[in-house]
Amino acid sequence: MELYNPHTQLPALLARLRQDQGQRVVCYCAAWCRTCDAYRPALEALAAQWPEWTFIWVDVEDSPQWLGDEDIENFPTVLVQDRRGTRFWGVQLPYAEHLRRLLEGAGQLPVTTDGPGLVDALASA
Repeated sequence: MELYNPHTQLPALLARLRQDQGQRVVCYCAAWCRTCDAYRPALEALAAQWPEWTFIWVDVEDSPQWLGDEDIENFPTVLVQDRRGTRFWGVQLPYAEHLRRLLEGAGQLPVTTDGPGLVDALASA
């Protein structure tokens, strides 16, 4: 799979969201953030390795509606959701291995109301 950017690939992303299994990873970044630039290839590799997950790259300046009422204090900030809801919302060190481990155990994490909201609602905003 690919790493979707809602600012430049919204139709493809919406089509993917209609057919996926509800497992989503949203990485919030900014174009000026060099840490995010360095992290992006690792996220693209994870997207290819985890085709059952939909990976989304949100530049908070291009697509602020994807934040809902939330503010970002550090980058990258990651949102992980499944059909039951949000499993993780927060800053994560920019290491692919950390995100891989988070995804492996995501179903064991409690559902939380933290974060900007459900990806389907953010996509239609």
